[in-house]
Formats: sequence, structure tokens, C-alpha cells
Amino acid sequence: MKLFPNAHATHPQWRMAAALVLAQLKAQMALPGYARAPTLGLLYITDHYADDAAALLRHLAEALPSVTDWSGTVGVGVAGNNVEYFDEPALSLMLCDVPSAQYQVFSGVAPLQHGAAHKALAHADGQTPDLAELLAEMAERTVSGCLFGGVAASRGRSVQFAQHAGSDGTRGGVLSGGLSGVAFGPQVDLVSRVTQGCQPIGPQAVITEARDNVVLRLDGRPALDVLLGTLGVTLAGDPQPALRAVRATLAGLSDADGPPLRHRGHIGADARVRHIVGLDGARGGVALADRVEAGMRLVFCQRHAAAARADLVRVCAEIREELAPGLQAPRAVPAGGAAPRGERMPARRICGALYVSCSGRGGPHFGGPSAELQIVRQALGDVPLTGFFAFGEIASHRLYGYTGVLTVFAGPDSES
Repeated sequence: MKLFPNAHATHPQWRMAAALVLAQLKAQMALPGYARAPTLGLLYITDHYADDAAALLRHLAEALPSVTDWSGTVGVGVAGNNVEYFDEPALSLMLCDVPSAQYQVFSGVAPLQHGAAHKALAHADGQTPDLAELLAEMAERTVSGCLFGGVAASRGRSVQFAQHAGSDGTRGGVLSGGLSGVAFGPQVDLVSRVTQGCQPIGPQAVITEARDNVVLRLDGRPALDVLLGTLGVTLAGDPQPALRAVRATLAGLSDADGPPLRHRGHIGADARVRHIVGLDGARGGVALADRVEAGMRLVFCQRHAAAARADLVRVCAEIREELAPGLQAPRAVPAGGAAPRGERMPARRICGALYVSCSGRGGPHFGGPSAELQIVRQALGDVPLTGFFAFGEIASHRLYGYTGVLTVFAGPDSES
């Protein structure tokens, strides 16, 4: 694969933003290192353009006739290489140089069949009933069981782009509700990581009693007592200081058979961070914005900018290390034979990247405008990138919060 053409722009009028984006794309497509006729477009818009989504998609499709398939959604912000557009009219677009036989745009119009993909990019409407269960079921339709993507974020109309060319013509377009995205075949080299934005403030505990969304006991103790003890506050007397501390606290959850919630002092990648939505003084419980069960593990945590920066750098480094050349473990030594040497793995390069971050993160959380995307560029390199700021992030088969999901499309490094 060649580099993926990508562009982004902001303007009060969507036609002007589209014109700026198209000029950038066509200039890149004329360069030798970039794909000249990609067929898949990933399109993300801020909610300022949501009402004009159909007209915008038609305009781009007519201007880019080689791009027959489209996927994307709306966010309160969109991302590009080294920049974010938050709470302003903008769009970000990347054209993926992926073989047409190795991807399928899916939606309610064209459902994804079981076993039809290795991994899948998923966009979701947050108002979809039983969304967490639907994501788990969708992940089961892939061979790897892995999704990546996010939940549409809009203060108005929530839209998704899901248009594909079939033998009977173009189908889909701008949709609302449910799930849509792109399913990728095994020949598409994808590497994905989750980066957390919170820091644990207490030890991990096992939920020993729960009812619906209320944690009643942790390690056999009343959950409310554990929470207040972790924060070092009390509800006696004036409860306001304690309530302020609780409002700044979140809960990280994991399944009973999952990896530890704490990893080297940080919250683990598999932790699903949820809001504390209430306190049950009568039962000594803590209510969370998710269903909980006995046996699950929990750690109380708080948003932490320095930890978020460090974790973002870490996942970028992990991706670069995975793509870098290295020695493959030698094969088994035959009886009486000499030990074989390890085989050097070929280097791979990043052809394009997709970054979905929580709408509660962004530059202000990291120290300034576009700071989060600047960290990605510094750590990952100057690579084509698109993405959006979501109301929930999708990774593996789960729905996350306060995280970033970074996925790269890799290809052989021609210089290695």
C-alpha cells in the first residue's frame, strides 16, 4: 500500500471546507508516494455540518469518482495530522489504499455477515438500545473478535456515512441509528491500541455483591465505605466536600477473568471507565453508569493529564516497535542439529492512521489546543491521520470512556 491521501479544513460554509480538502487531496494524489486512485474514504465531520451531511457526501463523491465506498460519522471535534478542530465547523477525510476485495462497508442496509471479516471499524449511534451487547455480537462476526471505532457525538443530528458500490449500483449514504463501518479482510495489516486517560487512586477490589448498576460490597466491605475511605472523606457533618470529591472520581471495571486493572501504577488497557452516578446510603452502595455483577473487579480512579500523556506516548511507541524490524524466534532445533539463527522480520511502515478520542479529552485536557494530536505526531511520526472525538470509544468488543483508540494501517517498508 502507498500513503493514504488525507486532508482537513475548517470553514463556516461546508462547500468552502470541502474545496480546501479536495485541493489538498488532489495535490497529494499527484505525488509518487501517495495512492492515486483509492476506493475507500473515511469521512468525519463536526456537528456543525450534520444537517448538510447528505449534500456534503454527494459533493465529495462527485469530485472523487475513484472513491466508490464511504464510511464515517459525526463528532463534536475531528482530528487530522497534528491538529484537532473542536467545537468549530470542520471535516477530516482520509482515502484508504486498500484492495477492494479486502474490505466491505456495512450498515443496517448491508449487514455484516458472520466470518466475513478479520477486524472491523465500527461507528455507533449512542441512542441505540443495548449498545454494549450489540457491539459484542458484532465483534463475534469477525474472525479476530476485534472492533475499533467510536460512538457518534453530536449536539444535534447524529449521522453516519455508509455508502458502497454494489453490482446493482450505489447503496446507502447518510444513515442514523444502529451500527455501520468497514469490515477488513486478513490481508489488511491493522495494529490497534487503547490509551487510558485516568489514574487509579486506590487498590483493585473484587465486587462481592451487586444489584443491577449498584456495587454493594467490595472485598466483602460496603462499597460506599471503600469509596469514602479511598478518598479520605466522610459524609458526616457537611457532606459537600465529600460529594465534590466523589464527583471527580470514576470507576474502572474489568471482567472477573480479565487482566489486572492496575498495570505499573497505571490503569490497565482493558479497564472500562464509568461515571459514579449515585450513592446508596441505606445499603452502603455506589451506583455506576453501567451494569455490574459479582466477580467483576473495580478500581476507583480520576482523570489525570500527565498519566494520559504518558500513556498516549506509550501506545504510540508500542505500535512503532511492533512495526519495526526484529528477530523472529528461531524454529525448533532438530535432534543432533545446530541451533538455527533467528529470522529478521521485514519492516512495515504506517500508510494511514485513525484516532478516536473521547470528547472529554482533546487539547485542553493535554495542555492546549491540538496538544493531544501533537503528542501523537511527535510519538508516532508524520503519518496520514484522520479521526474524531466521540461520546464513547470502541475497542476489541467493548465500549470505553475517557480513552483514545489509535489504529494504524501498515504496509511493507520499501526502504527496508
